[in-house]
Amino acid sequence: MSYSGALNPASEDHESRPHYYLGQHDSDRCEVLDDDQYNQVLNSGFNFVTAPITNRHFFQRVVEQHKEFLKERQEWNDRLTPAQRTNPSLPVPIVPTLTDEDTSLYPSHYIGSLITYTSPWIDLCSSDPYISGISRQVLNMEVAYANFCGARTIVIAGPRQDESGPGVAQYARAIQEALLQVTRANLIIHLPMYREPLLEEKCETLSDIFDGSRMDSDPKKEIDIFTSWDSWHTIRSVCEYSNRLFLALRIPRRVPEKTLQERWFSEPLHFLTIGQSVFQSNRAGNPTLSKHHQDLINRYMRLKNAPWIILNDVGPNAEDLGAARAIKAIEYPSLAEASKALQERKPRSGLNEYVSYMKYLERQQPPYTAMETPGLTSFQDWLQSPLQPLADNLESATYEVFEGDPVKYDQYEAAIKEAMAEWKILKKPSALGTESEPYNPELVCAVAGAGRGPLVTRVLRAARATDTKIQLWAVEKNQNAFVYLLNKNKREWNGQVTLVKTDMRGWGGPVPRGSSAPCKVDILVTELLGSFGDNELSPECLDGIQNHLFQPSGMSIPHSYTAHLSPISTPRLFADIASRESDPHAFEIPYVVRLFQLDFNAQRVPNHPRFQQAWEFVHPVGVNRADEFAAEHGFGKKYVTAGGGAMYGSNGTNEHNARHCHLTFVCPTRGVTHGLAGYFESTLYESQVEGGEGRKVEISILPDQIDRKSKDMISWFPIFFPLKKPLYFPQDAELEVSMWRQTDDTKVWYEWLVEVYAWVGPQSRIKVGASEMHSSKKVACLM
Repeated sequence: MSYSGALNPASEDHESRPHYYLGQHDSDRCEVLDDDQYNQVLNSGFNFVTAPITNRHFFQRVVEQHKEFLKERQEWNDRLTPAQRTNPSLPVPIVPTLTDEDTSLYPSHYIGSLITYTSPWIDLCSSDPYISGISRQVLNMEVAYANFCGARTIVIAGPRQDESGPGVAQYARAIQEALLQVTRANLIIHLPMYREPLLEEKCETLSDIFDGSRMDSDPKKEIDIFTSWDSWHTIRSVCEYSNRLFLALRIPRRVPEKTLQERWFSEPLHFLTIGQSVFQSNRAGNPTLSKHHQDLINRYMRLKNAPWIILNDVGPNAEDLGAARAIKAIEYPSLAEASKALQERKPRSGLNEYVSYMKYLERQQPPYTAMETPGLTSFQDWLQSPLQPLADNLESATYEVFEGDPVKYDQYEAAIKEAMAEWKILKKPSALGTESEPYNPELVCAVAGAGRGPLVTRVLRAARATDTKIQLWAVEKNQNAFVYLLNKNKREWNGQVTLVKTDMRGWGGPVPRGSSAPCKVDILVTELLGSFGDNELSPECLDGIQNHLFQPSGMSIPHSYTAHLSPISTPRLFADIASRESDPHAFEIPYVVRLFQLDFNAQRVPNHPRFQQAWEFVHPVGVNRADEFAAEHGFGKKYVTAGGGAMYGSNGTNEHNARHCHLTFVCPTRGVTHGLAGYFESTLYESQVEGGEGRKVEISILPDQIDRKSKDMISWFPIFFPLKKPLYFPQDAELEVSMWRQTDDTKVWYEWLVEVYAWVGPQSRIKVGASEMHSSKKVACLM
């Protein structure tokens, strides 16, 4: 049982929907809005506005300074010899510090609510060292000043092109430097989802003014939709996944394929920006978005930290906002003057038409589902260390969380009912049967690891539903939970249950009523499964108690479980783990986490599914326990010494529970993997009636199977095996995943390795990358 922290979905209100937080941006705005203009924008329905850090005066000053520098440099060149002209130590232009004429942004009580924009005319990617140098100086001055004023969010225009030369790396280096200039503000890189031909930003840059060599994209050229993501990956990698670096993603007119949508979904989105050209007009002339745009926005708004939406150039523009300033300029305007100024405002009253439409979309979103309750949403991408159920005693509140999932217990009850009903149909030999009459309608049942008793209740209910007589034992090692069970047996179970306080591995077995000798168990029920199936030592626990199962007909519920893996991209989780500098083993812990903001690296292809089975455990299985092993080899248990186990120093009594897998995942598009997502499936009971009269009762947390097998089950979140360093892979690559379940008879841990292979011919591939060998041995699960 894995701690999910989730609440019972039945207790939540699911009719609420994600909220849109709408902002207004005018690309021609050069001055910060005054109070009246700011209020006018808010009154038109927006929640926030953007503000330029510097103004047109600063731009002109920088341009004139560079012109003067170029003129002086030409004069120097006329006087210098050719050798002197190439001297790298010649003076370079230095931008003077800001003055009050260069900005209208100042500290204020509402500065934290403004989204500040750096100058869009700088060109950090320029091949001209003077222009890139000026651009870097301007960027540092602006972010430092905005940080001084108290701004919390600073938007920076991303690279204009994704060339393979030094431009993007140069840009990334500048952003890294800017992060050092600001101590509290977040930097937001504004990038398009992909480069749409003829729809690039039109703002004139310093390179356009002084070079004029920038080439517009060729609309006939084949589009590589991942180049913009390539640039972002370079930027955030250089900045070491800073937790103050985010994305503002420009939504295109034509929505790209799902693969790219999911890639951006996994990234740290802060804003979605939508320009006027993205909207269409309906028959009434009102703005609308296509169904594909609506689906994309609805998907992104499901994030716990949902991105804010900025509408670009949809009004009110500078001319509209001039009405407020015109009235204010006249100390005592006449009614005619005030009326004339107000008539110039667009729209004349009410909400901005684009805001009205976005509010309509907000109301049309699908309501939250049972898997999107506030309790579950709060656990999106929140890392938790797995439980140590054998080493630690759980608290009542933790048990209560487990019990809040009716789906899991409904499936368990269904499995128990199937087992009891088929036992009668097949008249299988019973633990209470005799040699002359092997079948006895009264069954011996045991719940091992009873906790606070939810499975005990379900066994009793199943027995009543199938009219089966049972003798029931509940085994629990937690002395505190045992007190609760004693009370529950009196209050709810009418003393029908025999309670045993012990570790299930040391239990001597049930002693039936009217007998002094222990007997065997017909049906053994446990809930020892973890997020990876075996990660909470279900195999080891069942090894220690399955010797009490009646042979050959005794049944274990669950009967079997399988572990599954898939490589994923999850920048947020990587950044979270990387920030845990105080924990030297942070990247070697398999975390339980409700994976949400992720991108699956692998695609669904024949023979290589996205989710692949790593291994399986089936119960019961014949196995030597440590004491049986000692007796078999002719010496007392306390004298068992190191022997032939796979781990040096182990005697091999738990060797049968070691596992290994090697899986191949196909990745048609390039990307980066940050680790492995782990899931499990379990067959609680499979019908033993020939002809298929019964059914298979299963539970699953696999994303493509959970709705079919155990819809809305919340008891288990997936497990995440992180990589110490993000592993980049090219297009048409294959990820080879190797994983081991290791044991030395005292503990269990995992080891994992990821390798990247690229095809270079129809029958040939080469290794282009690999992760380190990771091991959770130092944080192993204790037996």
